[in-house]
Amino acid sequence: MSATLPAEPATPPRALVAPGAWPVARRWVGWGLAAGLPLLFLGVFFAYPVLALLRLGFVGDTGGPDLSGVADVLGRARTWRIIGTTLGQSVVGTALSLVLGLPVAFLLHRREFRGRRALRAFVVVPFVLPTVVVGVAFRSVLADSGPLGFLGIDGTFAGVVAALVFFNLAVVVRTVGGFWAGLDPRAEQAARALGASPWRAFRHVTLPALTPAIASAAAIVFLFCATAFGVVLVLGGTGYGTVETEIWVQTTQFLDLRAAAVLSVVQIAVVAGCLLLAGRARSSRERALQLLPDAGPPRLALRGPARRRGDVLAVAVTAVVVGVLLVLPLATVVVRSLRTPTGWGLGNYVALGTTGGANALSVTVWEAALTSVRIAVDATVIAVVVGGLVALVASRRPRAPGARRAVRVLDALFMLPLGVSAVTVGFGFLVTFDRPFGLDLDLRSSAALIPVAQAVVATPLVVRSVLPVLRAVDTRLHEAAGVLGATPAQVLRHVDWPVAARSLGVAVGFAFAVSLGEFGATSFLARPERPTLPVVIFRLLGRPGAENLGMALAAAVLLGLMTALVMGLAERLRPAGGTEL
Repeated sequence: MSATLPAEPATPPRALVAPGAWPVARRWVGWGLAAGLPLLFLGVFFAYPVLALLRLGFVGDTGGPDLSGVADVLGRARTWRIIGTTLGQSVVGTALSLVLGLPVAFLLHRREFRGRRALRAFVVVPFVLPTVVVGVAFRSVLADSGPLGFLGIDGTFAGVVAALVFFNLAVVVRTVGGFWAGLDPRAEQAARALGASPWRAFRHVTLPALTPAIASAAAIVFLFCATAFGVVLVLGGTGYGTVETEIWVQTTQFLDLRAAAVLSVVQIAVVAGCLLLAGRARSSRERALQLLPDAGPPRLALRGPARRRGDVLAVAVTAVVVGVLLVLPLATVVVRSLRTPTGWGLGNYVALGTTGGANALSVTVWEAALTSVRIAVDATVIAVVVGGLVALVASRRPRAPGARRAVRVLDALFMLPLGVSAVTVGFGFLVTFDRPFGLDLDLRSSAALIPVAQAVVATPLVVRSVLPVLRAVDTRLHEAAGVLGATPAQVLRHVDWPVAARSLGVAVGFAFAVSLGEFGATSFLARPERPTLPVVIFRLLGRPGAENLGMALAAAVLLGLMTALVMGLAERLRPAGGTEL
């Protein structure tokens, strides 16, 4: 009797493949490419231009160190006036953002009432608006003919600070409010039970607990105030310019590239200090959050025995902030966009199909809008590919200590563009790509530079949107998939993608909105025949005539609506419990 044994398969089924069957060398090549491509992008389009700026500021014509340019720039009274204005606007803007934002954060995150979600969403709207639109909105409010024209602060320090607060209030509300929502109320309740007044309990119990979140928000707001460009340029001009606007003025008006380079280095130093402070504050907040239980907000009561004086004060402050600081500028710019030299109507919107009074523009506003959309699409694709790869690599937790350190370094490197202003990026492109790497090739007029510059600005936002979600994936799922013989691509498709798809959608929206309204880098790189929508708005504001002003207002409304629509769609994709600002 003979028995027929089943033939041994030539290759074992995939489910029986032993751990590590996927070739180690091929795996390392794959991860090397995933990390190497973003690093190449960062090196060419960020590190190279920034190093070129350093060389322009600190290296002489002979190739040796030369600090004469630094001494010359820092010896000017104008420079110190600009630095003083920058610090003054940033300090006052940060302080007012905190004072006004804390009651709003309390109401929106510590009290439950009808319409809370809608109000939360509205408070964030100014933060995602293009800076040029914010500048136009406040100019409409503060002008002599505007509803707050009687204050006489148009084009003054106070006007610029008001716009900065409008822009950054959402940072305080989301950052502090998100922390405050998870704060354990029992400590404050115990203080009240022991006889402390509400104010004393808040000052001695709640406020110290909120300090890390407040410090983190303050550092971020100070950073945004110190690097504000479009808002300051529209509202303050050169009279209340900051370091950021001064770099633009020295480059485009005085043609003093060396002074601009030195100021860029000063800007980088200030920003690096802010980022370091924000990072330390964020670490403190994260450690504190791990100790706090989940707490639901009580119902807001403004009448009856449950009425609290603190709630009434928070409602009053929020009503003033939302009504005067947020609604009034946005409503005013919409209303004024409907006013034409011949009366009320849609004439300014019809004029968007022209080149403005006395041919103020080289293209129509609609053509500029189409250019903005095309550039934003290209920039979004670049930013999502680069940022997605960085998030994927940084989300892994390799066992080797050296590999873990490399992952942390990669994550930190791609946060650097967030700390360097868009103006510095655009200026770096301008001085670098006339002869990149010694090649006889002038790329400064290339249409590809603008989406690349915008992608450099948007990439950190993509990383921060996707990375927390990928890090939340249980590593045991990756290990189980590996045991079952899945390739890295299969792990990515079946484990990571279902979890990260929604956050990637949010990242796409963020990147597109940022690119659509980007003005700092684009103002250096946009060619006269291919301006973007923010550049066109700024040019219209600088031209005389009611027709051009009306077109600028209508174009600002158009840009604001486009940005709000994109962010609204992106927010609908935000995962539950998604990260705050």
